[in-house]
Order: sequence, then structure tokens, then C-alpha cells
Amino acid sequence: MKENSLTLAFTVLLLAALAGQAVTGRASYNESALDAGLPLLSLAEYVTSSQFAVDVAENWQSEYLQFLLYILFTVWLLQKGSPESKPLDQAGRESDQEQKIGPHAEAGSPTWAKVGGWRTPLYSRSLGLTMGLVFLGSWSAQFVAGRSAYNADQLQDLQDPLGWAQYLQATDFWNRTFQNWQSEFLAVGSMVVFSIYLRERGSPESKPVGTPHTATGIEG
Repeated sequence: MKENSLTLAFTVLLLAALAGQAVTGRASYNESALDAGLPLLSLAEYVTSSQFAVDVAENWQSEYLQFLLYILFTVWLLQKGSPESKPLDQAGRESDQEQKIGPHAEAGSPTWAKVGGWRTPLYSRSLGLTMGLVFLGSWSAQFVAGRSAYNADQLQDLQDPLGWAQYLQATDFWNRTFQNWQSEFLAVGSMVVFSIYLRERGSPESKPVGTPHTATGIEG
């Protein structure tokens, strides 16, 4: 429990937040449905609906985009004084020795870091690739569920539904997308800058309390 407490804590928070979203989202949907004289949804019907799916997917895709860009940008881009940045002289992919690849691998290194061939380069980029695939998957889910939810509203208003290509160009899809992206970019940028000057004692996301503001790539 102690060795996995961080993961367990966020898993519990995730499930609690999803449950809260399901309950409050259903209540909000049923209020609108009642006013419009439409059928009400049970909790099971709501959590399997496109309305719930699009709300979840649009948040997930923006979070994974945030981490994908953060992982890739921090390979090359630097910020003096931030623990979120590498030291100013270490931009780039770094050498095999620094990355403990191939003949430089240690006894406990992952197997694919040792074997070479196509597996080591693939494993060397596996985190970014996985984040990218999850982002694309959740963004696709947002697109599919968003079109379904949008067309349901269109039909209720006696309007024509949109095809796939039409919804891809629709303001509903891009508004849902951009309103999440901008918040993620703001959060990451703020963290990078705030961590130059502010501290959180004991956190690896902060520099040690007494470390100078100009120190870069140092975590507490």
C-alpha cells in the first residue's frame, strides 16, 4: 500500500470524481429534459449515453495532450530556474551512456534498454508514443460521442443531423476541444514559472526550500 500509495490515491480520486460527474450530470440532464417534456434517464442510461461519454472524453484527451507535449518539449526546451526543466547544458536526447542504453545498461535496467536493434529505440520513445496514442484515442472518442450528442439535440429541435465531415468542421466540436486545451496549456505554463520562485517542502515537483531561484533541473 505504501509503495503504491500515490497511484492508489489518484485512482480513488478519479473514481470518486467520475461518480460525482455521473450523478450531477444526470441531474442536470434530467432537469433540462423535464423542461422540454422529454423522457428522463436513469443513472445507468446516463453513464452509457453520448452526453456523458463526450464530457469524459473531452477532458481526458486534453490531459493526455498536455502530458504528451510536456514530455516532448522538455527534451529540447529549457526554463532557467525551474525544476520542471533539465539543466541548461543537457538539452536533447542525451548520450547512450547518460541514458544507460545497450552496453551502458545496468543489471536492473529494462530488457529492451539492453538488447539493441529496433526494440531499444522504440522503448526509448515508448512513453511519448503511449501518451500520443491515448490522446488520439480519447480525442476520437470525443469526436464520435460529441457528434452523437450534438445530433440528438439537433433532432430534438427538428434540425437536420450532421455527417462526420460536417461535425468535424462544426463549432461545437472545436469549441469543446479548445476550451480544454487552453486550460491545460495555462496550468503547465504556470507550474513551470511558479516553481522557479515558490517552494513546497518535501515535494519532488519543487526545488528544496533553500535552493536559489536560478538553480535549474533540481528537485527536492
